[in-house]
Amino acid sequence: MKKKDINFLEELLYNTEKDSAISRVRNIDDPLLLHVFAANYNWNSGFEVPKAILENENCDYGTGLLMFHYADGYRMLESPDDVSASALEEWKDFLIQTYQKLINLQFNSQNISFDPEITRVHRFKLKKNNPHIPDALLDKSPGVLIEVPKI
Repeated sequence: MKKKDINFLEELLYNTEKDSAISRVRNIDDPLLLHVFAANYNWNSGFEVPKAILENENCDYGTGLLMFHYADGYRMLESPDDVSASALEEWKDFLIQTYQKLINLQFNSQNISFDPEITRVHRFKLKKNNPHIPDALLDKSPGVLIEVPKI
């Protein structure tokens, strides 16, 4: 990744107001930049920015899978009823939207891989409780696995 891209992401992550960040994220046309941004995003800052990433037409499937798991999608796989009953509306809506987009393959590319690193034991437990969990949410996604720099 180029130094100017790192500087751009650093500025976006740490020195940009939320509304401006959302506007700028919507205009990023490089799937790799979106992926690295999502991997470095502070998930305690809310779901408006990740939602803008997810809605960007250049968001890769691997980035969607990354965001699903970074937003604690494992809890949704483990106990969908608990997530549905959650009072955290923004979190719940983001997980449901991301889940739907992933299982319906509503991404223009699958070039960036993400591995949720779910162990065989955890996979077994998840599938035992809910045999209908799509494997795509548990497996490494197609594409090239990239080393994400910490910004």
